[in-house]
Amino acid sequence: MKGHPVLWVCDPMHGNTSTTSSGLKTRPFEAIAQEFERTLAVHESNGSYLGGLHVEVTPADVTECIGGTAGPIESTLQTRYQTACDPRLNYQQALELAFRLAHHVQDGR
Repeated sequence: MKGHPVLWVCDPMHGNTSTTSSGLKTRPFEAIAQEFERTLAVHESNGSYLGGLHVEVTPADVTECIGGTAGPIESTLQTRYQTACDPRLNYQQALELAFRLAHHVQDGR
């Protein structure tokens, strides 16, 4: 609709869901982070701004998404896999994503 403001929001979680060979749904941290960083770069190159980020996260030390600096690998997902629906980033992965955003913002100044 013409004349209405647009709020651009990135949701890198849902497009990056896969199933392991053992049947567990998971998401690779690096794919989530790269999609988010590419979205930031597209907005920066077009002079627009990302208005939000949707991530599924929990403060619990779960093993649902693979990767990240201290994240689980596929063979350790079952250790603390607790989701009833979609895989969530654990607190360490969420912090790592936040720091990647902070570095992007700092580098853009």
